[in-house]
Parts: sequence; C-alpha cells; structure tokens
Amino acid sequence: MQDIGRYHRQMILPEVGTKGQLRLQDAHVLVVGAGGLGCPALQYLSGAGVGRISIIDHDHVELSNLHRQPLFGMADLGQPKAEIAANKLREANPATVVTPHVAALTPANVTKLCDGVDVVVDAADSFAVTYTLSDHCHRQRMPLIAASALGLSGYVGAFCGNAPSLRAVFPSAPGTSARCTDSGVLGPVVGMIGTMQAQMTLQVLLGHQPSPLGILVNIDMRTHHFSQIDFCNAPEPDVLFPFISISDIAETDQIIDLRPETESPTLAHPRAVRWCGPLADYTELSTSRRTVICCKSGLRAWRTAEQLAERGLTNICLHAAEES
Repeated sequence: MQDIGRYHRQMILPEVGTKGQLRLQDAHVLVVGAGGLGCPALQYLSGAGVGRISIIDHDHVELSNLHRQPLFGMADLGQPKAEIAANKLREANPATVVTPHVAALTPANVTKLCDGVDVVVDAADSFAVTYTLSDHCHRQRMPLIAASALGLSGYVGAFCGNAPSLRAVFPSAPGTSARCTDSGVLGPVVGMIGTMQAQMTLQVLLGHQPSPLGILVNIDMRTHHFSQIDFCNAPEPDVLFPFISISDIAETDQIIDLRPETESPTLAHPRAVRWCGPLADYTELSTSRRTVICCKSGLRAWRTAEQLAERGLTNICLHAAEES
C-alpha cells in the first residue's frame, strides 16, 4: 500500500478509511484536458492517492493560460500540457502512475483511451469531445464527470455509469460555441469547478451514498448562487447525431462540408460536397443513405442536422474538423 501517513487526514474520515484508500490506489482515471478544469482535477486526484491517471491533451502551455492553469509556470511555455502536467504530478506524488497522451480525443481513439478506466473526467473545452465521451461512456456504463465554465459561471455533473447520459440533460445543439479563449473566464471559477470534478470522481470511486451520479450542479459566481438538478429519471433522446472520425466514413455515405473555402480550402473528405447555403436548397440528399455533415467545431453541423431531421432525415452523423 502507498504511504499511509500521506493520506492519514482523509483516511480518518469514515467515508474513506483503509478500505477506501485501497480503492483509490487501485483506480484508473482518464482526464481529458489539462487546462483550467483539468489542472485542479489532476492535482486533487493525484493528491488523494488515485493509483493511475491518464491525461490526454493536444495543446501546449501558453502565456494566456497561466492565470487559470496554475499547474504550469513560465518555464513550461511552449511545452505539451499533457507531458508537463504528468511531470508535475509525478513530482508531487511519485506513487501515482501518470500516462500522458499528446493528442486530441476523437471518436477514433476514445475506445482505446477509455479501456480499463474506472471514471472519465471531461475537462476539455469542446462540446464535440464532451458528446463523444458521453456516447462512449453511456454504451460502456462508465461514469463520466463532465463540466463546463465560461465567464463567471458553469456546471459540473456526474453522468453515465448507472445514470442518464449528458445527452439526456442537453439533447439539443448548444446555443453558443463560445469558449474561454473567445469570451474569457475568471481563474477561480474554473478552479472551483475543476475541484468539484475531482470531488465527484473520488465519491464515485469510493462508492459514496448518495452517489453524485445523476446530479448536476449549476454555479453562478456573479451572485455566488449554486443550484442542483437531479436528472436520474431523464429520458435519453429518441434521435441523436453522433460524432464520427473521418476513418468512420463509409463508401455509401453522402458527405457535406459546411465550411466556405475561405475558412478551409481543403475539404474534410475527398468525396465531400462543399455547401455553404441553406441545405433546404440542396436537393441531392438521399434519405436512403447516411449523411455526414462536417464543420469546424461540429456546432453548425449539429444545427443543420436538426433542421434536416425536421424534413425526415435522421440517419445523420457529425464530424468536427478541429478534433481530427
């Protein structure tokens, strides 16, 4: 067993004890994203004695990250977040086995990355990644602790496992594609929400009752207001549009790329048709074939898919080019 003295203050809690600490030591957690949410989640999971942590993040440390990502410093600028975070966690707790992956999570690698994992923590700044994780975790009955933060507000929730998926709570396309890089965020807000992700993850691993699975907490730090939603009985949507990778596209698929040439001179797929106008004006879509709709983030594709579903086309998949 790991050094008991290190964890004594949490092991004296009746909710943890020696048995609980052993459960943490044997656990494997995947953290997707080592940014503002991921930094505190990673630090508290490692600090609590989680035995194995895998980190996936394709990005590098930037100066504009440092106000909300205190795991990194000036000497880390330009370095891969996943690798630097892994090194920092190993320094803080050598007993935790940390595996970094400098890559983006996609529908093509989600199965491999989640193999053998007990809980997935979604700390990515991408709704395409979030829904890809939710779809996979729902199929595998694997707990998913997902969160989002923007400006002075956000949410954290525990999905899948024996609870409904994120799609049951958020079945429609997001109202905005705004991200921290575009709209801004205050560091303590993401720090607090990322810490709550770690707390929910530890509670799931320890088997606490009542379980956080099926609970969503909304946070508004303008007013310091917290609200909680129990979504344990939320139904899964009848129609959903899954995200897929380019490698998942079949020969029989019809592929629409919504990006204008000024946004992306190269099509997402050699057989894709570029269409930047209303798809109501595009008359060559077949209802007997699967349609794959591509755009940068996946948001335009999702909104277009919802419009097509109103016309009876429901066999639709989405591709987010930026996650390729």
